[in-house]
Amino acid sequence: MLKVHTKKLGNVAVLSVQGKIVRGETQVLRNAVLTHTDASTVVLDLARVSAIDAGGLGVMLDLREQTQSKGIEFRIRNVTKLVRQVLEITRLDSVFEMTCESSDLRGMKSAPPRSSGWAPRLRIADC
Repeated sequence: MLKVHTKKLGNVAVLSVQGKIVRGETQVLRNAVLTHTDASTVVLDLARVSAIDAGGLGVMLDLREQTQSKGIEFRIRNVTKLVRQVLEITRLDSVFEMTCESSDLRGMKSAPPRSSGWAPRLRIADC
């Protein structure tokens, strides 16, 4: 079962995701992300994600699109080795903005949302 715990840091919503992001288990993630319409940035912390499948990737892409269409940044952080490999194989590592755990999330709250989803991305190897 997928669990999501939310922590607000100013205008940044950090959602700690635990479990498997797989087809049939993603509604709790979708609901958690879409409730943060007042945030300037939504960050998914994937440190406790043990698996992800095509359905889960599709939901993450959809959530990214929905949040960015509202002017909300969508980022992922603390990507596990397994999830990183899936993102690399599907080439979605170039689509999602990834940050390291040590990144200062408080600095995101004052940053204006990007209008384009195709800005340069931080690669996990850079962390």
